[in-house]
This record gives sequence, C-alpha cells and structure tokens, in this order.
Amino acid sequence: MLAGKIYDPTDEVLAKQRTKAHRLSKDFNDTYDDQKEKRQEILKELIPGMGEGTYFQGPIQFDYGVNITCGKNCYANFNFVVLDTCHVTIGNDTFFGPNCSLVTPIHPFLPEERKIRYKESGESYDLEYGKPIVIEDDCWLASNVTVCGGVTIGKGSIIGAGSVVTKDIPAGSLAAGNPCKVIRKITQEDSIQFKKELF
Repeated sequence: MLAGKIYDPTDEVLAKQRTKAHRLSKDFNDTYDDQKEKRQEILKELIPGMGEGTYFQGPIQFDYGVNITCGKNCYANFNFVVLDTCHVTIGNDTFFGPNCSLVTPIHPFLPEERKIRYKESGESYDLEYGKPIVIEDDCWLASNVTVCGGVTIGKGSIIGAGSVVTKDIPAGSLAAGNPCKVIRKITQEDSIQFKKELF
C-alpha cells in the first residue's frame, strides 16, 4: 500500500490499523477544547510523527495516522480529514482552514476494475492504490481545500479557498481553483505592512 501498488484494503493488519485510527479520531472529537492533556495523549497515539506545538481544532478524521509526518507548530481548523493510505508529509508552520482534506487513495478509472469483488469467504473488497502527498514548510491552505494523491505543495505557498489540488504547486506561489492553478508568485509587496487599512 505504502509503495503505491494495488492493495487489498480488507487486509487484516490494515483493517486493525484503520479501526484504531478511526477510534482515536472519535475519541479526540469527543473531547472539549480545554481538555488539552487528554487531546495530546490521543494525538500522540494517533499520529506518532507529529511535531511539537501542532494543534488540531477538531473534529478530525484519519484513516491510519501512522503514515503521517507532521512538523512543528502546524494548525488545522474544523473538519480536518487525512486519508493516509500513502505517506503524507506536512512541514513546519503549515496552516489548514476549515474542511480541508488530504486524500492519497486512488481508484481504478475503468468501471470493471473499480467494482466490488468478493473473496471465496464472501467478504467484499475493491482494488485500490495511492500516491503520497507532501506539503512543505510555511504553507497555508484556506477553507475547503482538497489535495489529491501525488501532489507536492512547495514551501511558503498559499492555496485559495475551495481549491482542488491535482498537480504540484511551486514554492512561494498563490494558487487557487478547480483544478488548482498558480495565479502568481508571493512577494514582499504582499506584506500586511503595506495594507494601511488593517492598522
């Protein structure tokens, strides 16, 4: 699965890992904002590769959790979803607005290859594969952004609200849309110091 090959999602080991991650996600979602210690305990078990100072508002939903590396001082607002059938790498100081999804799974394009199959035991399964996602340091993904498998978002980039990112975004870019496209480079002229109306 992690190598991006066709895999059976009903595999016993994978099913146990998913069940654990889903349980831990629910446990986290059942806590309150002021239960900081309990939340951190849950996240340490759910995402062993999480850096210090990272905060998830919740609710959250992770498929495995163990396939994620998350840097320091990251933030995710409400409804953060990560389907980590392949590796998801999140750099330091990266922010996610509400309703962001990082989705590594990919299903076959042909209907006959995508259909539910049945084992001799009668258990159903399908054929899936995935591609990793990399979001480098200092990125900001605004509300309702979906990042698809196989994408790298370069350091310091901003992804506009409602975007669906299907291709790599170069470092230092402002990008938006469905499919997401680079609008322009981010420059020092974007500093809030030049926005007098803010002060």
